[in-house]
Amino acid sequence: MADGKEDPAVFTSTSLPSDPRLMATVTNAYLGTRVYRDILHVNGVYNGAVGDTHRADIPSPVNVRMTVPAADSLTETFTLDTRTGTFSHVLQSADYAATHRLYAHHSLVHLMAFSITIRRSARTTQPITVHLQSPFVPKSQDLDLKQGPAFQGAYYVYGQTLVPEVEGGPRPTVHMLWMPVPQSVTLRGEEQERSWEFLTAVAESEEEVKRSYSEGLALMAMGSLHASHAHAWAMLWRGCCIDLDGPLPLRQALYGCLYYLLSSIPPQGKRGFLFHGISPGGLSNGTRGEDYWGHVFWDQDTWMYPNILLFYPEAARAILEYRIRTLEGALHNAHEQGYKGAKFPWESAATGREVCPEEIYGAQEIHITGDVLMAFEQYYYTTQDQKLFMEDGGWKLVHAVAQYWCSRMEWSEEEQCYNIKGVMPPDEYHCRVDNSAYTNAVAQRSLNFAANVARDFLVPVPEEWVDCAKKVKMPFDAEKKYHPEYDGYSPGEPVKQADVVLLGFPLMHPMSSEVRRNDLEMYEPVTDPNGPAMTWSMFAVGWLELKEVQRAQTQMNKCFSNITEPFKIWAENSDGTGAVNFLTGMGGFLQAVLFGYTGFRITKSSLRFNPSFPDDINKLKVTGISYFRNKLKFTITKEQIKIKVTEFSWDPPLSLLEAVLEESGQRFPLREGRGL
Repeated sequence: MADGKEDPAVFTSTSLPSDPRLMATVTNAYLGTRVYRDILHVNGVYNGAVGDTHRADIPSPVNVRMTVPAADSLTETFTLDTRTGTFSHVLQSADYAATHRLYAHHSLVHLMAFSITIRRSARTTQPITVHLQSPFVPKSQDLDLKQGPAFQGAYYVYGQTLVPEVEGGPRPTVHMLWMPVPQSVTLRGEEQERSWEFLTAVAESEEEVKRSYSEGLALMAMGSLHASHAHAWAMLWRGCCIDLDGPLPLRQALYGCLYYLLSSIPPQGKRGFLFHGISPGGLSNGTRGEDYWGHVFWDQDTWMYPNILLFYPEAARAILEYRIRTLEGALHNAHEQGYKGAKFPWESAATGREVCPEEIYGAQEIHITGDVLMAFEQYYYTTQDQKLFMEDGGWKLVHAVAQYWCSRMEWSEEEQCYNIKGVMPPDEYHCRVDNSAYTNAVAQRSLNFAANVARDFLVPVPEEWVDCAKKVKMPFDAEKKYHPEYDGYSPGEPVKQADVVLLGFPLMHPMSSEVRRNDLEMYEPVTDPNGPAMTWSMFAVGWLELKEVQRAQTQMNKCFSNITEPFKIWAENSDGTGAVNFLTGMGGFLQAVLFGYTGFRITKSSLRFNPSFPDDINKLKVTGISYFRNKLKFTITKEQIKIKVTEFSWDPPLSLLEAVLEESGQRFPLREGRGL
């Protein structure tokens, strides 16, 4: 489905961005860096106490720049190939081409590698020398690095982080092996082509780093190190793709968003991989004072996660397991504030304790706790994975969240309802408000889900859960027929970002089409045009629900102001400020297509879909939708919808899939390899 001949998944430029923050990133679930940056990061390795905790900076041996001094008539290109997860730099002359290729291995997550290849393109016999500039120094402001003995030709350093997140807490140890990089490499006169490969391994134990390095060396010896990485990416794309017959910039944006998000998830088939969450700027960013210091927010659970869940529920489970492992920290947070149960931190790192540098957010932006539980709900209704809840800690978390919401509510005799007071809604321009519509709605949803899970597992449902869910206040203006953002909100007050519009999606809070429209029209003109990137995607989803396709497209078009060239890195704000490689904005944009254009909705009993997309899109293909352990492919045009089961679960009763037309009730059984 091409728009011209340009590959929408390959981003090429003759120059690099002037702002180094906008360089392409090469990342896997464990290691990440920006191209030409002198540091890399390890997932889950932080240094600093509480509000000062940040991703530990590790010196990067792969920060190498290729040059050919005094060369005439060289052309230069820089390419990010999202299909293979590879960045390349090419110097081309009439006589030769020199290629520098860099990647973070997708399946062997402890490895990063780069190669230099020189190939003659003319019949010359002159030696060709390429210089390699490497500012690498094995020192870190966050680790007490020590030199160890060389291993299989590699240098070796190791060291602990300097300051634990909490007093007496763990200080992770990082071990790194890397091949020394010469100042230059030369293609001799009799050689036509030659490659040099350079390997780096990073792990949290000596045993693992040596095992990984040895595995990488073995693949290098067979000439298949990069091929194995590219194969892992090919398998990833095979199971997950959104493509459309439409404008090239939109297709490029989709591939870019998927690449950066998929770079962050655990490799397939490696159950038990200890995953430490996804921060707004990804693993390539998050040093002290940068991109929210690598902390994990609601950005993960609300904005990125739904896309991951629909394609790769195993990776979605790993995100939930991170929240389960940090439950003790959440229990501590609630107790510290005088409440029962678990309060998840606004900013989370290794322990689940609140690590936000500014107290107001950790104290008031409590909707995060409901956002976390909504991710568990979506997972449960998409997979029916009861083991996560009954054996792997999920139920304990659900129970603790329900306890928290009940203890956080106050009964009002005057209004005969429960209030949640003194909060900051998603709209961070307002604080210490009472009855934030979004916060109260997500609390209600948490309690309803907790009760439903209890019933499924034949656990008695506390009456308090039912009562609080039923009687929590939902601000509503009966005259204007819209939801005020909080008690006392005046129409026209500026709003930072998507807030009340989230009631319709993703919360799916019950309301009429008239109220949904009124909410959109009330908040769209007063939302800050320079606010965070994910906002306009949610307005687009709302208008698509109402079949107002052009109004939706106006909102979608605003997102392109946050996409930078040439590598499609997103900035948090349209003026270029805020976090970069802003996965939150990318997640929102993907949802606008994956849940907006298709109309997908995850409910307790079904995966609903109701497509609607603009005139300049003729066909939409979504490959790899996962539902009840089956894989589905949707092909949607304005005339028809085709559904094909590409992988079938033989695990009854999950295997009994059928498509149902809601208006007529007509049912169509779905079987593997057969379409509808």
